[in-house]
This record gives sequence, structure tokens and C-alpha cells, in this order.
Amino acid sequence: MHVKTKHANGDVTVSAVPAGDQPSRNSKRRTYICFSITLTVLAVALIILILALTIFKSKKPITTVNSVAVRDVNATVNLLPPRVSINITLDVTISVKNPNKVGMTYRKSSAALRFKGHDIGSIPIPAGKIGSGDTKQMNLTLTVFADRLLTDVDVYGDVISGNFPLSTYTKISGKIRILNLFNIHVSSISTCNLKIDILNRKIVNQSCHYKNI
Repeated sequence: MHVKTKHANGDVTVSAVPAGDQPSRNSKRRTYICFSITLTVLAVALIILILALTIFKSKKPITTVNSVAVRDVNATVNLLPPRVSINITLDVTISVKNPNKVGMTYRKSSAALRFKGHDIGSIPIPAGKIGSGDTKQMNLTLTVFADRLLTDVDVYGDVISGNFPLSTYTKISGKIRILNLFNIHVSSISTCNLKIDILNRKIVNQSCHYKNI
């Protein structure tokens, strides 16, 4: 590229300027900008990853069975023909703690009453939310569906013995959202094995177990 310079005496000087200088500067500038943007994005991504793995690392909800009480027991036995009719109602209080730094939402589930692995009663647990570090208490009432026991041959002997074995099963499943970017699914299961004294209408043995998945 040529540049003309006019002097005071009227002379004109023509000088040459290398044509590649200006494009070279622009190219270096663009490279620097792209490099800076890349470093910024990588730094932000690294910060998010560190937070997700430390402060905001997901933790499983903690479910605890606070109490199980017998509200009502009604059992009748017919010797001929052999037939058992039993109705049991339990009041169960559980608490679910969210140990995370962010809120947790859990979907609709249910609590079940079981006899030797078979569901014989249930109650729905509506969907809800538990705040960061909060604990939510749930009061549940579980009732045996007597018709589901009619075909079980073990019921007769258990009722005659006076100690009726039951178990409760509760599963809470939900998700937590980390930094409004990631959804982490979490679940907690609680089971309680019970022996109920039918005559005195009380629980004589109870053991509870907890599992996070």
C-alpha cells in the first residue's frame, strides 16, 4: 500500500507501507479474544464442577420411622370350616430429612403393609417438596385388607398363636437440582418388621431397616 505525503514547499513524497501489517494485527487480536473467551468458559466450568462435587454434592434423603402404634385389632377364627377374619390398623409416623444444600422434590408414592412379602394394605403419599436441610414428618394410617389374607394358609396358624407378623414398607423417590443445571435422582427405603400381640393389641417386637439407593 502507498501513502502520499505533501510537504509545505509543494513536493509530494510517496512512501510504501507493507500491506500485511494491518491484517496481521487484526488476526492476532481475534486470536487473543478467542483465547480469552475459551479460558473464561473453562474457568466457569471448572468452578461449577468443583461446587457440584463439594458444597452441592448430592446426598440421599434420610427416612426414619419414628413410631408404629396399633390403633385397632379385630380377629375372629372359625374352626369348621377353618376360616380367619382379621383387621389391623396401624398408625405410623415417619420423617424424611433432606441433607442437601438445595431443596428436594419427591413424587407421589405409597406406604405398604405386608404379610410375609405380600402387600395386604397401602396408603398413598402425595408428592411434595422438602427444603434445604429440612425434615418433613408424615403421619400414616395403614389398614389390613382382610380379603387379601383369605387365601393365605399361614394366616390361620399365626392368628391362633396370638402373635401376628407384619411389616411396613415405605419408599420415597425424588430429585434435587444442582445449580439449576443438573437433576440428580435419589431414593430412600424404610422397612419395619413387626410382631403384633392380637389379644393385648400391641406391638411386642419391632426392628426397622433403612436403605438409600
